[in-house]
Amino acid sequence: MRVAVTGGNGKLGRTVVRRLRQDGHEVTSLDRTGTREPGFAEVDLRNYGQVVDVFLGLEDRHSGLDAVVHLAAIPAPGLAPDAATFENNMQATYNVFQAARRAGIKKIVYASSETVLGLPFDVDPPYIPVDEEYPARPESTYSLVKHLEEQMAVQLTRWDPELSITGLRFSNVMDPEDYEEFPGFDADARLRKWNLWGYIDGRDGAQAVARALEHGTPGFEAFIIANADTVMSRSSASLAAEVFPGVPVTKELGEHETLLSIDKAKRLLGYAPEHSWRNYHPLRTTPTED
Repeated sequence: MRVAVTGGNGKLGRTVVRRLRQDGHEVTSLDRTGTREPGFAEVDLRNYGQVVDVFLGLEDRHSGLDAVVHLAAIPAPGLAPDAATFENNMQATYNVFQAARRAGIKKIVYASSETVLGLPFDVDPPYIPVDEEYPARPESTYSLVKHLEEQMAVQLTRWDPELSITGLRFSNVMDPEDYEEFPGFDADARLRKWNLWGYIDGRDGAQAVARALEHGTPGFEAFIIANADTVMSRSSASLAAEVFPGVPVTKELGEHETLLSIDKAKRLLGYAPEHSWRNYHPLRTTPTED
């Protein structure tokens, strides 16, 4: 497919662009900053005219797109004033969704967030593992925008029954070099309780994008995207019992099983995480894989 990836120079974006190109897609990376090279274009997503223009065509690089992967955003709470986060992220996503519709693009995959599940879980989740079945619980302006984006996607796909929008609720994105810090998390179970000890290897995040492009169907669906394990050496059951003693555990947990349920993504997208920090050895030049 001919695919545009917004935020293509971001932490996850770089890995997504590489994966999609390896899969044989023709990828245009869109970002506000980046190296001048084939396949990259500088675009301000807050400017609707720029967005719709680049979706319709870009000189001799492409004359239209089959799909859009929207990853660009201020990527977390607390990195900018709340009003700036709301204005930037909401405007950018509206522009991307609307420009895609005007350009006749029927497949959109975008970065929603685990934060809509209730992070940092200062209020206990309704049950563990958490999944997509309970209403959103945004606890920050950043998360509120992610929730509103999902609601916008619901309505846009209602307006156009042929439109497919897939929201990937990514967990905390990690690159292999980040894994050196993981053993330090074991000292205090509450240090990473804010997202139920979850993470997503960027390569598995890219796999989820590829699967969503392949298997996304008309309408809107949201999926939690995390790795199959936690960031901790301790068992998942012991973590839940210590930090969330009053929260029902709805299944027998595997030793290190993620508490951010990826069952829906496995079932509907064919998502299957391939990487784990447990197989990373810093003395090796590359991490091993599951």
